[in-house]
Amino acid sequence: MHDQVHSAERLNESLQLPVLLLIEPLTLTRTSILSILRRELASLEIVDMATTQGLDSVSARDVRLVALSIGDKPPDDGIVEDDLALIAECCLNASIALISNRDDEATALAAMQRGVRGFFPTSLPIEVAVAGLRLVLAGGVYRPLPVIELSKAPGLDQPYPRALGSAYSNGDRSATDRTTTDFTPREQQVLTELELGLPNKLIAAKLNLSENTVKMHIQHIMRKCDARNRTEAVLRWSGRLSAHGRDTDTNASSIPEA
Repeated sequence: MHDQVHSAERLNESLQLPVLLLIEPLTLTRTSILSILRRELASLEIVDMATTQGLDSVSARDVRLVALSIGDKPPDDGIVEDDLALIAECCLNASIALISNRDDEATALAAMQRGVRGFFPTSLPIEVAVAGLRLVLAGGVYRPLPVIELSKAPGLDQPYPRALGSAYSNGDRSATDRTTTDFTPREQQVLTELELGLPNKLIAAKLNLSENTVKMHIQHIMRKCDARNRTEAVLRWSGRLSAHGRDTDTNASSIPEA
């Protein structure tokens, strides 16, 4: 009797959790992602299904995010567009993220044009993908950046590579509003990740750098910003802190150092 009561209580608690819905037709891929998400996003109930045909089962739940795997299909494929429409109809308050085998700018752009909040190529490291999902859940947008054609950046042996991802929250200022003249392209990349609050380890994974190299870039950034810490450097770079004063809020929301 007691076991039945406890089981009912656990079921009721799980039904009250916000839901992240994973739609992936491949069983092995789905179960692998499911295991990772349940470990990394413990505050959510992770529900999985093979197709959108089971959406009615979660229509009454608090679905916060639907991650739809589209494989090799382009976002303008008729099946994908039908799935997106069905998700929007059944999960009114949910953000949508696409998981794609494609890793090109045209596919990413087509996805964002259809109102999805996240675009995740399967080539992403898992740490980056989880961080991107957290951002989308927080109300932001995650997508890869296009390939940037630049001459060799100072201090780099190879032409400057593209960033793995771009992320921004609702209401953020455009990157073009920021003063970037004094920063190298690599430092601008690190600044973008610092603004997300990412620790050194994850920044290193995203940018394919060592943690020591990330620390070196942060030291250079802080010196150029005349900042006492990472948070102050980001605030100055984003224009929320003038060069002539210290923001009293810099300690209120500090960015982790590791």
